[in-house]
Amino acid sequence: MTARLAENDIEPFDRLREAHFPPDRNVLCAHLTMFHRLPGEYSERIIERLERVTDGYGVVAAEVSGLRHLGGGVAYSVLSPPLQEIHARLRAEFLTWLGPQDRQTWQPHITIQNKVSTSKADALYHELSQSFQAHSIQILGLDLWDYLGGPWRHAKFAPFHGIDQPAAATP
Repeated sequence: MTARLAENDIEPFDRLREAHFPPDRNVLCAHLTMFHRLPGEYSERIIERLERVTDGYGVVAAEVSGLRHLGGGVAYSVLSPPLQEIHARLRAEFLTWLGPQDRQTWQPHITIQNKVSTSKADALYHELSQSFQAHSIQILGLDLWDYLGGPWRHAKFAPFHGIDQPAAATP
């Protein structure tokens, strides 16, 4: 499950990911992961809970607050109390289905580089740090995806506050 950013907000991250992610590993567009793995056999229940939670929110404001060094990559940290609240509500709903990765403390971020050497990550982190400025972004809703062993297929968009938008591109 990913948070859907407004198109003009995600586009710069897509460009950075295209430029800095190893091409053979860059099979996804830039994205903000909410949950890494939810069981497909419960998809109807997941969608019902997702729609119930997202129905109570308007467009969610967030701040790209800083850079995060991942050791073998770089990401942008995202701060949003409403998004944290949404995640906590969904986490409580999904808790019995969550694996170890999704049971950890959630630190929202958008990865633009991963699976590279530490020196390469250090260089990009330093370069991006020179011009980084915190800025606001908008989150329009949540997307649910089906993993097909490599490619992804969009399964459901749950908008905040009745936003009606077409399916997103592959995350």
